[in-house]
Amino acid sequence: MSATPANLRRLGRLRVLQALSEIGEVSRGDLVRHTGLSRATISSLVADLAREGLVREQSSVAIRLGRPPQVVSLVPEAGYAFGLDLGHDHARLVLADLAGTPVWDDTVELDVDSSAEHAVATAAGLVETALEDAGVERRSVLGLGVGIACPVDRRTGMLRAEGIMPAWAGAKPAEMLTGRTGLRTLVVNDANACVVAERRYGVARHCDDVVYLRLSAGIGAGVVCDGRMLLGHDGLVGELGHISVDPRGEVCRCGNRGCLETIASPAAIARLLSRSWGRTVTNAELMTLLDNGDRGAVRAVEDAGEAVGRTLAMTVMTLNPQLVVVGGELAAAGAVLFDPIRRALRRNSLGDLHGELQVVGSALGDGASARGAAALVLAEAPNLLSIDKV
Repeated sequence: MSATPANLRRLGRLRVLQALSEIGEVSRGDLVRHTGLSRATISSLVADLAREGLVREQSSVAIRLGRPPQVVSLVPEAGYAFGLDLGHDHARLVLADLAGTPVWDDTVELDVDSSAEHAVATAAGLVETALEDAGVERRSVLGLGVGIACPVDRRTGMLRAEGIMPAWAGAKPAEMLTGRTGLRTLVVNDANACVVAERRYGVARHCDDVVYLRLSAGIGAGVVCDGRMLLGHDGLVGELGHISVDPRGEVCRCGNRGCLETIASPAAIARLLSRSWGRTVTNAELMTLLDNGDRGAVRAVEDAGEAVGRTLAMTVMTLNPQLVVVGGELAAAGAVLFDPIRRALRRNSLGDLHGELQVVGSALGDGASARGAAALVLAEAPNLLSIDKV
């Protein structure tokens, strides 16, 4: 059965919005080439979308002889998305416009692990504060994306939280947050949110084979192969933090012994120094010690980097990425961390696999998870906005 004119029109709107979302400012001629629609159809659709406040047409800023060409682009204020990063010890919320630019951003310290209800209530309160502070109407918000420091079952939306975030065992945060905020909610593991952000806004743009490793209170990886996110049967790909790298090491909160997280998380390194020195060393002090060149702190982070590199070598041998992006709090250690990671990768993987491999720090820092979570919602913006309102 052939599509009705109304369905064809919505399909045309969708193609135009997708093109503008993917490539930004573009001329009408380029829209014709990118969408396969006729020039007359493009003119009609652009006029309708401009009347609804979804797109705008203006002179190009490119320097050319003669009259500057007109370019079409999305109106950033035509829609918004929330991105929430729920770490083990904090909640960070950003409100981003259609271009992905944050217009509101705030972080609160929070013991996320101990109470799911309290964390959800705190996040909902941040949403209300953001809407009020930014002067954005709820109806303009397309949804809420969440990156959480826990494995997320892709089929059920339930957290696989046993041993990692016990108070969240069996919880379905998307349902909980939708109930609290009234917003359509998408939930992914925080490392997956981070790799989305780096591909869209950061160092992994135009890279189709990338591993993002987050070295924070928890350790996990987001993986993209051939331009597609790898999630696995249950959605649990990338739990590198719970690979055992020292059979005689500490017992991890997951129940395993000697997991990478017990060696290379900032908290683990701070605990090691605390035991060695007989005094408490905090995560914040760790970075100060590194900045001051403290030999003990440097050695502890170098050892952690070597363990990370050995673990990454297995991932590189399996997936053959073009790029490894390292983020999270520990990435701020810089060369003290990155040099031993690169050395361990070279020693423990085939030359053909690491010869052209780049290992770089995150361009987005601590904001990667929240921005990536918002980007997941914005990826659906063309479909959500393509419904004809005329």
